[in-house]
Amino acid sequence: MLKKVPHTYVIVFLIIIVAAAMTWIIPAGEFSHTTKTLPDGSKREVIVDGSFHKTEQAPQTWHILSAMFKGFVNQADIIIFILMIGGAFWIMNASKALDVGIIAFIRSTHKLEKIKFLKHLGVDNIVMLLIMTMFSAFGAIFGMSEETIAFVIILVPLAISMGYDSITGMSMVYVAAHLGFAGAILNPFTIGIAQGLSDLPIFSGIEYRLICWLVINAIGFTFILLYARRIKRHPEKSIMYKADKHWRDRKAENDGKDVVYYTPKSAWLSYAIIIICLILFSINFDDSAIKLTNLKIGNSSFTGPVLPIATALFAIFGFISLRKSVHFYILNLLAFTIVFLIVGVMGYQWYVMEIGTLFFAMGLMSGLAMNASANKITKLFLEGAKDIFSAALIVGLAGGIIVILTDGKIVDSIMYYLSRGMQSMAREGSLGIMYMIQTMLNIIIPSGSAKAALTMPIMAPFSDLIGISRQATVLAFQFGDGFTNMITPTSGVLIGCLGIARIPYDKWFRWVWKLILALIITGFLLLLPTLYFNLNGF
Repeated sequence: MLKKVPHTYVIVFLIIIVAAAMTWIIPAGEFSHTTKTLPDGSKREVIVDGSFHKTEQAPQTWHILSAMFKGFVNQADIIIFILMIGGAFWIMNASKALDVGIIAFIRSTHKLEKIKFLKHLGVDNIVMLLIMTMFSAFGAIFGMSEETIAFVIILVPLAISMGYDSITGMSMVYVAAHLGFAGAILNPFTIGIAQGLSDLPIFSGIEYRLICWLVINAIGFTFILLYARRIKRHPEKSIMYKADKHWRDRKAENDGKDVVYYTPKSAWLSYAIIIICLILFSINFDDSAIKLTNLKIGNSSFTGPVLPIATALFAIFGFISLRKSVHFYILNLLAFTIVFLIVGVMGYQWYVMEIGTLFFAMGLMSGLAMNASANKITKLFLEGAKDIFSAALIVGLAGGIIVILTDGKIVDSIMYYLSRGMQSMAREGSLGIMYMIQTMLNIIIPSGSAKAALTMPIMAPFSDLIGISRQATVLAFQFGDGFTNMITPTSGVLIGCLGIARIPYDKWFRWVWKLILALIITGFLLLLPTLYFNLNGF
């Protein structure tokens, strides 16, 4: 008889203990740091090559308890973001707007099945491919990661309604975005910083990285679609079948209620308030006249009156949706929340604070639109925050792992001793070691920009000595930084998304490890052509 698998909290706490034990075994050490100016004018703190020195050992004991406190402090932005998202969507769910949208979506896909060609390909497959391609493109172009938290809460119920499971829903958004993140084309947070620190032209070598992105997507999407097809045929084979009862019960509860389509006066009030705010936002943002938004995609950019155009479109579609019912108006509100999210991220470098605020406003306006009182809206928000609190809690707990390793002064030591293993290797072996170092470091340093600052000042000059192009070194960093994001327990985004989807970490690990292994092997194979062929930018 198999023993019961430990709770996710227990697993993470055990990893904290293991990390603390490592601080007793691995010699403490650190690199000296200096500030380097990147080509875009930004400054980044990097290590000084050859500056590693041992320091006084800092073994962690009772610190494993205080590490949780520090983990909550360090991950406070993600934790608050999750709670705000949970509260906002709970308010929206109370209006049944998402249920109306999902039902309408399912009906539309069923109508498409009447077309023989689409039926032969599989309408669900086409829909999933389009969704995954969109999120992968977001990951590849502007580094979508934390933003996926807001979409998991939408895609998981959709996947359940389509006859799949929560893992499929999680994969359509989180895995797809991180496939794009790993095969980044123009991601400024990984490619941009790593190339800048390596003294390479920003986003050079894009042709081969585009090929890598396509190959990585092909493997990942195929894995997900084959799994989804098996679950659609035999739902009971899902390792989440019992746990997904929560989502199926919610679906059954919503299906059993007839939706009354109506548009209260308060919905028109919500519409008017948003229009006024958007107009003021469009003409007064940054204390200028009509603000021209500069949307950046890699080195390319588009400057134009994006905010006024988005405001005008919201006004048009909002009016049309209100003529139908408040449900369609709230769906329109959700759609334009996503539009402004993309504009904010690409045009104004928004992060979780701004995005959380955006969704919070969406929740409040949804509550007002369905004529809920202030007390009712507050109650719904608290219920949503309570429902998602376990997801926020595990993010803080996982942050304690990083705290232990950092306070124990062994992060730099791990980097130093791993890099020494490359000195006597052939080019293929050295490149493979670089790749594995980046992959292993991603488990303890999930931040791509932080890892670039730590590793590239060492890797780039070393690659010159052994005859490997610096571009290949950046590619090794890119792959190593991307794939294990989908499995490392130190990633606050992964843990947060799993909490929202109600997928225990151990079950996620059981499902995703085969995909991660295939991607890691693929990554190494994609690195080899950089040694043997004259690739543009390499």
